[in-house]
Amino acid sequence: CVTVDAQAACRDAAVTQELLKEGFHRDLLVKVELGVVGEDAGGCTVAARTHLPPGIYVDPYELASLQQHNLTKVVLIPDVIDVEAPEYLATDLLVLLYMEPDPRCSRCFRAALPVHGRYHRPAEDSQEASVVLKSPEVLVCCCDNRLSTECWKPAEVEAPCSGRNAGPCQWYSITHRPAYEESILQVPVGLRHHSSLVCVVTLLTTVLCSSLILAAVCKYGHFS
Repeated sequence: CVTVDAQAACRDAAVTQELLKEGFHRDLLVKVELGVVGEDAGGCTVAARTHLPPGIYVDPYELASLQQHNLTKVVLIPDVIDVEAPEYLATDLLVLLYMEPDPRCSRCFRAALPVHGRYHRPAEDSQEASVVLKSPEVLVCCCDNRLSTECWKPAEVEAPCSGRNAGPCQWYSITHRPAYEESILQVPVGLRHHSSLVCVVTLLTTVLCSSLILAAVCKYGHFS
């Protein structure tokens, strides 16, 4: 469980959100810097809650592998995700990303999460679609301590405070100053006037590959 000072958590936090890499497969990096860390620390957990729009998703199979190796800790709502759905058939996703302390800064926390862009409808004249990702909400949970929460705002989060707790506990939202109000993911899209060419090339490729497979079966196959 991440340890922070309760009074520090009540003060404004600075939040930075970055999308690393290019193309469809990216890494979402979130950094949180609390105001001041005092000497009277309590056992609290810091997390970032963010809404992913339909144009971005998290692969639950990839996430399960990362969590199995203790590389990240995330709660997804809903936990069932159609990774094949295009952007116009997908829904929003709520992500609760648990933060880890940054060894280079006593009041800093960070976490990274692999995210993926969904396919969009072909566009008329642009080869990229913009997906807007809002700044996350910073949450703190102090399940094992009776700390003053007069400057915190209760948050409705059905998630455990840490890996040691089996059941959910009370989370609180803290005020923060985002470095940027939003991040923009540019996703490559096709052009509508290329549709005929794409269909013809796809059909020819399918016929060619099917012919090669059929020829190989006839030549090397064993028929009774």
